[in-house]
Amino acid sequence: MKRVKLIVAYDGTGYCGWQVQPNEITVEGVLNKHISELTGEDIKVIGASRTDSGVHALGNVAVFDTESRIPGEKMAKALNARLPEDIIIQDSKEVPLDYHPRFQDTRKTYEYTFYNARYDNPVTSRHHHFVYVPLDVEKMKEAASYFLGEHCFISMCSSKAQVTSYVREIYECDVTQNGRYIKMRVTGSGFLYNMVRLMAGTLLEVGRGKQEPQWVKEILASKERVTPGPKLPAKGLTLIQIEYPEDRENAE
Repeated sequence: MKRVKLIVAYDGTGYCGWQVQPNEITVEGVLNKHISELTGEDIKVIGASRTDSGVHALGNVAVFDTESRIPGEKMAKALNARLPEDIIIQDSKEVPLDYHPRFQDTRKTYEYTFYNARYDNPVTSRHHHFVYVPLDVEKMKEAASYFLGEHCFISMCSSKAQVTSYVREIYECDVTQNGRYIKMRVTGSGFLYNMVRLMAGTLLEVGRGKQEPQWVKEILASKERVTPGPKLPAKGLTLIQIEYPEDRENAE
């Protein structure tokens, strides 16, 4: 028996999120099906991040246990020959049997993409949120800087979130512009339900001139549930990567 780690990229447009759901097509369900067919076993992957319906990923992580003779490092190629074109395994390798993708000191990085123009771009519209009102990127950058550090993010999550603590630490939160595309990139110790989409919606309110950058600081300082910006559509959100302790050690 061995445990195989997968780095999974996918276009979330056609999927009802990551997690298996009855009568729905999900990324986890498709992986289970094709890995089971490949190995001849009943495989149930364990995912690191249960992305919502319509959310994309470049670097989600999953593991599964198998007695297959296919080497861990060759599993990616074998699976990519079977998977649909909107799910691609970026890497695969064998890891210790007690390796768990969720119960570790990870850092997750997300990007939220805006397309800021008079008219939308149909070529990339499945991967951005269209905004026709001109945005003040410098003010968005200032507002984003107030997310840095450890804060209570009770206002930046769905009221449905069931957690013991709303405190999260943000290591990076930047806003960049490349032509018509504006991206919010955020790295943190973890994220509450809908947190990144609400953070992006809050920055959008600042960029549109409806709020000043200091508004973010006031929301976080309140440490109670107040109304932030809107929860933006899932299609603009991409999980970029999940960094594990061994990744940081290798980088050093």
